[in-house]
Amino acid sequence: MKYSLLDVAAVAPGEHPGEALHGAVPLALAAERGGYERVWYAEHHNMPAIASAATSVLIAHVAANTGHIRLGAGGVMLPNHSPLVIAEQFGTLAALHPGRIDLGLGRAPGSDQATMRALRRNGESADAFPQDVLELQGFLTGETRIPGVRATPGDGSNVPLYILGSSLFGAQLAAALGLPYAFASHFAPDALATATEIYRAEYRPSPGNPEPYLIVAANLIAADTEEEAEVQYQAALRWRAKRFLLRADAELSDAELDQLLATPAGEHVRGMMRVTAAGTPEQAAEYLERLAKQTVADEVILAPASPQRAQRIRAVELMPAPSRQAVKAS
Repeated sequence: MKYSLLDVAAVAPGEHPGEALHGAVPLALAAERGGYERVWYAEHHNMPAIASAATSVLIAHVAANTGHIRLGAGGVMLPNHSPLVIAEQFGTLAALHPGRIDLGLGRAPGSDQATMRALRRNGESADAFPQDVLELQGFLTGETRIPGVRATPGDGSNVPLYILGSSLFGAQLAAALGLPYAFASHFAPDALATATEIYRAEYRPSPGNPEPYLIVAANLIAADTEEEAEVQYQAALRWRAKRFLLRADAELSDAELDQLLATPAGEHVRGMMRVTAAGTPEQAAEYLERLAKQTVADEVILAPASPQRAQRIRAVELMPAPSRQAVKAS
Protein backbone atom coordinates (compact mmCIF):
# COMPACT_ATOMS: atom_id res chain seq x y z
CA MET A 1 0.00 0.00 0.00
CA LYS A 2 1.14 3.51 -0.82
CA TYR A 3 0.30 6.80 0.89
CA SER A 4 -0.34 9.99 -1.05
CA LEU A 5 -1.57 13.45 -0.11
CA LEU A 6 -4.55 15.55 -1.20
CA ASP A 7 -4.25 19.29 -0.56
CA VAL A 8 -6.60 22.22 -1.23
CA ALA A 9 -4.30 25.01 0.06
CA ALA A 10 -6.77 25.77 2.85
CA VAL A 11 -7.03 29.45 3.77
CA ALA A 12 -7.22 30.04 7.51
CA PRO A 13 -9.53 32.74 8.95
CA GLY A 14 -7.91 36.15 8.49
CA GLU A 15 -5.27 34.73 6.16
CA HIS A 16 -4.49 35.91 2.62
CA PRO A 17 -4.72 33.22 -0.08
CA GLY A 18 -1.08 33.87 -0.91
CA GLU A 19 -0.08 32.58 2.51
CA ALA A 20 -2.08 29.40 1.90
CA LEU A 21 -0.45 28.89 -1.49
CA HIS A 22 3.04 29.31 -0.07
CA GLY A 23 1.97 26.99 2.76
CA ALA A 24 1.41 24.19 0.24
CA VAL A 25 5.17 23.81 -0.13
CA PRO A 26 6.08 22.75 3.44
CA LEU A 27 3.18 20.28 3.40
CA ALA A 28 4.46 18.77 0.14
CA LEU A 29 8.00 18.66 1.52
CA ALA A 30 6.75 16.77 4.57
CA ALA A 31 5.11 14.24 2.25
CA GLU A 32 8.29 13.98 0.20
CA ARG A 33 10.38 13.31 3.31
CA GLY A 34 7.82 10.75 4.48
CA GLY A 35 8.05 8.66 1.34
CA TYR A 36 4.60 9.56 -0.02
CA GLU A 37 3.89 8.64 -3.64
CA ARG A 38 2.30 11.91 -4.82
CA VAL A 39 0.57 15.15 -3.82
CA TRP A 40 -2.59 16.19 -5.64
CA TYR A 41 -4.40 19.54 -5.63
CA ALA A 42 -8.15 19.87 -6.10
CA GLU A 43 -9.96 22.36 -8.33
CA HIS A 44 -12.63 24.29 -6.41
CA HIS A 45 -14.14 27.67 -7.24
CA ASN A 46 -15.81 30.49 -5.30
CA MET A 47 -14.72 29.04 -1.97
CA PRO A 48 -12.95 31.60 0.25
CA ALA A 49 -11.40 28.86 2.38
CA ILE A 50 -9.79 27.03 -0.56
CA ALA A 51 -6.99 28.51 -2.72
CA SER A 52 -6.29 25.62 -5.12
CA ALA A 53 -8.60 26.76 -7.95
CA ALA A 54 -5.79 27.12 -10.52
CA THR A 55 -4.34 23.65 -10.05
CA SER A 56 -1.73 23.76 -12.81
CA VAL A 57 -0.29 27.03 -11.48
CA LEU A 58 -0.08 25.67 -7.94
CA ILE A 59 1.50 22.43 -9.17
CA ALA A 60 4.19 24.45 -10.99
CA HIS A 61 4.97 26.40 -7.81
CA VAL A 62 5.23 23.28 -5.63
CA ALA A 63 7.22 21.35 -8.25
CA ALA A 64 9.80 24.15 -8.38
CA ASN A 65 10.22 23.94 -4.61
CA THR A 66 10.35 20.15 -4.11
CA GLY A 67 12.76 17.51 -5.32
CA HIS A 68 11.21 14.31 -6.64
CA ILE A 69 7.67 13.66 -5.35
CA ARG A 70 4.97 13.27 -8.01
CA LEU A 71 2.49 16.13 -8.26
CA GLY A 72 -0.84 16.46 -9.98
CA ALA A 73 -4.46 17.47 -10.00
CA GLY A 74 -6.96 15.59 -7.92
CA GLY A 75 -8.55 16.76 -9.90
CA VAL A 76 -9.15 19.04 -12.82
CA MET A 77 -12.90 19.35 -13.41
CA LEU A 78 -12.63 18.73 -17.14
CA PRO A 79 -16.06 20.08 -18.22
CA ASN A 80 -14.88 23.49 -16.97
CA HIS A 81 -12.12 23.54 -19.62
CA SER A 82 -11.31 22.54 -23.15
CA PRO A 83 -9.28 19.31 -23.39
CA LEU A 84 -6.70 21.08 -25.59
CA VAL A 85 -5.97 23.75 -22.97
CA ILE A 86 -5.58 21.14 -20.22
CA ALA A 87 -3.28 19.10 -22.46
CA GLU A 88 -1.15 22.19 -23.04
CA GLN A 89 -1.05 23.08 -19.34
CA PHE A 90 -0.11 19.62 -18.11
CA GLY A 91 2.13 19.04 -21.11
CA THR A 92 4.01 22.16 -20.05
CA LEU A 93 4.30 20.85 -16.50
CA ALA A 94 5.55 17.48 -17.77
CA ALA A 95 8.14 19.19 -19.98
CA LEU A 96 9.40 21.24 -17.03
CA HIS A 97 9.28 18.38 -14.50
CA PRO A 98 9.65 15.09 -16.41
CA GLY A 99 8.28 11.97 -14.74
CA ARG A 100 6.60 13.87 -11.91
CA ILE A 101 3.21 15.00 -13.23
CA ASP A 102 -0.21 13.28 -12.88
CA LEU A 103 -3.63 14.38 -14.12
CA GLY A 104 -6.76 13.34 -12.24
CA LEU A 105 -10.06 14.20 -13.94
CA GLY A 106 -13.53 14.84 -12.53
CA ARG A 107 -16.80 15.99 -14.05
CA ALA A 108 -18.36 18.08 -11.24
CA PRO A 109 -18.38 21.91 -11.41
CA GLY A 110 -16.24 22.21 -8.30
CA SER A 111 -18.67 24.77 -6.88
CA ASP A 112 -22.29 26.00 -6.97
CA GLN A 113 -24.70 26.68 -9.84
CA ALA A 114 -23.98 30.42 -10.04
CA THR A 115 -20.26 29.73 -10.25
CA MET A 116 -20.89 27.09 -12.89
CA ARG A 117 -22.48 29.77 -15.06
CA ALA A 118 -19.53 32.09 -14.39
CA LEU A 119 -17.29 29.31 -15.70
CA ARG A 120 -19.30 29.46 -18.97
CA ARG A 121 -20.49 25.94 -18.25
CA ASN A 122 -24.05 24.70 -18.76
CA GLY A 123 -26.04 21.85 -17.25
CA GLU A 124 -25.17 19.53 -20.13
CA SER A 125 -21.40 20.03 -19.91
CA ALA A 126 -20.91 16.92 -17.80
CA ASP A 127 -22.62 14.76 -20.42
CA ALA A 128 -19.60 15.14 -22.71
CA PHE A 129 -17.13 14.09 -20.00
CA PRO A 130 -16.32 10.63 -21.45
CA GLN A 131 -15.69 12.13 -24.90
CA ASP A 132 -13.61 14.94 -23.39
CA VAL A 133 -11.45 12.41 -21.54
CA LEU A 134 -10.78 10.54 -24.78
CA GLU A 135 -10.03 13.79 -26.62
CA LEU A 136 -7.58 14.83 -23.89
CA GLN A 137 -5.99 11.39 -23.91
CA GLY A 138 -5.46 11.69 -27.65
CA PHE A 139 -3.68 15.03 -27.27
CA LEU A 140 -1.37 13.63 -24.56
CA THR A 141 -0.51 10.38 -26.34
CA GLY A 142 0.15 12.02 -29.70
CA GLU A 143 -2.88 10.30 -31.25
CA THR A 144 -5.09 13.35 -31.66
CA ARG A 145 -8.78 12.80 -32.34
CA ILE A 146 -9.07 16.19 -34.08
CA PRO A 147 -7.23 16.13 -37.42
CA GLY A 148 -4.69 18.90 -37.73
CA VAL A 149 -4.77 19.87 -34.03
CA ARG A 150 -1.99 18.90 -31.63
CA ALA A 151 -1.10 20.05 -28.13
CA THR A 152 2.21 21.91 -27.84
CA PRO A 153 3.52 21.21 -25.26
CA GLY A 154 1.70 17.99 -24.41
CA ASP A 155 1.78 16.03 -27.65
CA GLY A 156 3.24 12.60 -26.83
CA SER A 157 3.92 13.51 -23.19
CA ASN A 158 1.80 10.60 -21.96
CA VAL A 159 0.90 12.35 -18.70
CA PRO A 160 -0.85 9.60 -16.67
CA LEU A 161 -4.62 10.05 -16.44
CA TYR A 162 -6.80 9.08 -13.47
CA ILE A 163 -10.58 9.19 -13.22
CA LEU A 164 -11.94 10.69 -10.00
CA GLY A 165 -15.41 10.12 -8.66
CA SER A 166 -17.79 9.89 -5.74
CA SER A 167 -20.50 7.85 -7.48
CA LEU A 168 -20.83 4.75 -9.63
CA PHE A 169 -20.47 6.72 -12.88
CA GLY A 170 -16.77 7.40 -12.37
CA ALA A 171 -16.08 3.78 -11.44
CA GLN A 172 -17.83 2.51 -14.57
CA LEU A 173 -16.07 5.04 -16.82
CA ALA A 174 -12.61 4.29 -15.39
CA ALA A 175 -13.25 0.57 -15.83
CA ALA A 176 -14.48 1.00 -19.41
CA LEU A 177 -11.50 3.17 -20.41
CA GLY A 178 -8.94 1.04 -18.57
CA LEU A 179 -7.75 3.91 -16.38
CA PRO A 180 -6.79 4.15 -12.68
CA TYR A 181 -9.65 5.25 -10.43
CA ALA A 182 -9.66 7.43 -7.29
CA PHE A 183 -12.75 7.50 -5.07
CA ALA A 184 -13.52 10.65 -3.03
CA SER A 185 -14.43 8.83 0.18
CA HIS A 186 -12.98 11.66 2.26
CA PHE A 187 -16.19 13.65 1.71
CA ALA A 188 -18.64 11.27 -0.05
CA PRO A 189 -18.20 7.82 1.47
CA ASP A 190 -21.66 6.36 0.85
CA ALA A 191 -20.94 4.59 -2.46
CA LEU A 192 -17.37 3.57 -1.63
CA ALA A 193 -17.88 -0.19 -1.37
CA THR A 194 -20.15 -0.49 -4.40
CA ALA A 195 -18.04 1.77 -6.62
CA THR A 196 -14.79 -0.04 -5.87
CA GLU A 197 -16.40 -3.43 -6.47
CA ILE A 198 -17.83 -2.29 -9.81
CA TYR A 199 -14.49 -0.82 -10.87
CA ARG A 200 -12.60 -4.06 -10.35
CA ALA A 201 -15.37 -6.31 -11.71
CA GLU A 202 -15.86 -4.32 -14.94
CA TYR A 203 -12.25 -3.30 -15.59
CA ARG A 204 -11.09 -3.60 -19.19
CA PRO A 205 -7.29 -3.74 -19.55
CA SER A 206 -5.71 -1.00 -21.65
CA PRO A 207 -2.21 -0.81 -23.18
CA GLY A 208 -0.93 1.51 -20.46
CA ASN A 209 -2.88 -0.05 -17.61
CA PRO A 210 -3.19 -3.85 -17.91
CA GLU A 211 -4.46 -4.11 -14.32
CA PRO A 212 -6.95 -1.98 -12.35
CA TYR A 213 -5.42 0.55 -9.99
CA LEU A 214 -7.57 1.85 -7.14
CA ILE A 215 -6.96 4.87 -4.91
CA VAL A 216 -9.27 5.56 -1.97
CA ALA A 217 -9.29 8.83 -0.03
CA ALA A 218 -9.39 9.29 3.73
CA ASN A 219 -9.26 12.30 6.00
CA LEU A 220 -6.22 12.39 8.26
CA ILE A 221 -6.01 13.75 11.78
CA ALA A 222 -2.90 12.44 13.51
CA ALA A 223 -1.38 13.91 16.66
CA ASP A 224 1.12 12.95 19.33
CA THR A 225 -1.68 12.01 21.73
CA GLU A 226 -5.18 10.61 21.29
CA GLU A 227 -6.59 13.54 23.26
CA GLU A 228 -5.02 16.14 20.96
CA ALA A 229 -6.29 14.26 17.90
CA GLU A 230 -9.82 14.35 19.33
CA VAL A 231 -9.56 18.12 19.85
CA GLN A 232 -8.46 18.55 16.24
CA TYR A 233 -11.23 16.26 15.00
CA GLN A 234 -13.91 18.33 16.73
CA ALA A 235 -12.34 21.51 15.34
CA ALA A 236 -12.43 19.99 11.85
CA LEU A 237 -16.13 19.17 12.23
CA ARG A 238 -16.85 22.76 13.28
CA TRP A 239 -14.85 24.10 10.34
CA ARG A 240 -16.94 21.99 7.96
CA ALA A 241 -20.17 23.07 9.64
CA LYS A 242 -19.18 26.71 9.07
CA ARG A 243 -18.27 26.01 5.47
CA PHE A 244 -21.31 23.99 4.45
CA LEU A 245 -24.12 25.18 6.73
CA LEU A 246 -23.51 28.90 7.37
CA ARG A 247 -23.08 32.12 5.46
CA ALA A 248 -19.49 33.22 5.06
CA ASP A 249 -20.00 36.15 7.47
CA ALA A 250 -21.80 34.13 10.17
CA GLU A 251 -20.13 33.98 13.58
CA LEU A 252 -21.01 31.17 16.01
CA SER A 253 -19.29 30.03 19.17
CA ASP A 254 -17.91 26.50 19.48
CA ALA A 255 -20.89 25.57 21.68
CA GLU A 256 -23.32 26.88 19.06
CA LEU A 257 -21.50 25.01 16.31
CA ASP A 258 -21.68 21.81 18.36
CA GLN A 259 -25.44 22.33 18.67
CA LEU A 260 -25.61 22.79 14.91
CA LEU A 261 -23.68 19.56 14.40
CA ALA A 262 -26.33 17.75 16.47
CA THR A 263 -29.07 18.68 13.97
CA PRO A 264 -29.95 16.51 10.93
CA ALA A 265 -27.92 18.87 8.72
CA GLY A 266 -25.03 18.57 11.14
CA GLU A 267 -25.27 14.79 11.07
CA HIS A 268 -24.84 14.99 7.31
CA VAL A 269 -21.60 16.93 7.85
CA ARG A 270 -20.45 14.28 10.32
CA GLY A 271 -21.27 11.62 7.76
CA MET A 272 -19.06 13.32 5.21
CA MET A 273 -16.11 12.67 7.54
CA ARG A 274 -16.98 9.04 8.18
CA VAL A 275 -13.79 7.86 6.45
CA THR A 276 -11.24 9.48 8.76
CA ALA A 277 -8.01 8.13 10.20
CA ALA A 278 -7.83 9.91 13.55
CA GLY A 279 -5.75 9.39 16.66
CA THR A 280 -2.13 8.63 17.39
CA PRO A 281 0.06 7.56 14.45
CA GLU A 282 -0.44 3.93 15.44
CA GLN A 283 -4.23 4.29 15.58
CA ALA A 284 -4.36 6.15 12.28
CA ALA A 285 -2.11 3.58 10.56
CA GLU A 286 -4.28 0.72 11.80
CA TYR A 287 -7.38 2.42 10.43
CA LEU A 288 -5.78 2.98 7.03
CA GLU A 289 -4.61 -0.63 6.86
CA ARG A 290 -8.16 -1.84 7.51
CA LEU A 291 -9.52 0.58 4.90
CA ALA A 292 -7.06 -0.64 2.28
CA LYS A 293 -7.89 -4.28 2.99
CA GLN A 294 -11.65 -3.68 2.90
CA THR A 295 -11.50 -1.88 -0.45
CA VAL A 296 -8.52 -3.79 -1.91
CA ALA A 297 -6.94 -0.41 -2.55
CA ASP A 298 -3.53 -0.04 -4.14
CA GLU A 299 -3.06 3.40 -2.63
CA VAL A 300 -4.63 5.61 0.04
CA ILE A 301 -4.64 9.36 -0.55
CA LEU A 302 -4.81 11.32 2.69
CA ALA A 303 -6.58 14.66 3.09
CA PRO A 304 -5.20 16.39 6.22
CA ALA A 305 -8.31 17.74 7.93
CA SER A 306 -7.03 19.71 10.92
CA PRO A 307 -7.89 23.43 10.65
CA GLN A 308 -4.37 24.72 11.35
CA ARG A 309 -1.56 24.30 8.83
CA ALA A 310 1.01 23.39 11.47
CA GLN A 311 -1.28 20.56 12.61
CA ARG A 312 -1.65 19.28 9.05
CA ILE A 313 2.10 19.28 8.51
CA ARG A 314 2.63 17.52 11.84
CA ALA A 315 0.07 14.86 10.90
CA VAL A 316 1.97 14.07 7.70
CA GLU A 317 5.27 13.97 9.61
CA LEU A 318 3.76 11.52 12.08
CA MET A 319 2.43 9.29 9.28
CA PRO A 320 5.27 8.27 6.96
CA ALA A 321 4.40 5.92 4.12
CA PRO A 322 4.27 2.20 5.08
CA SER A 323 7.54 1.47 3.27
CA ARG A 324 9.27 4.24 5.26
CA GLN A 325 7.74 2.88 8.48
CA ALA A 326 9.17 -0.56 7.69
CA VAL A 327 12.64 0.92 7.17
CA LYS A 328 12.45 2.72 10.53
CA ALA A 329 11.22 -0.42 12.28
CA SER A 330 14.14 -2.46 10.92
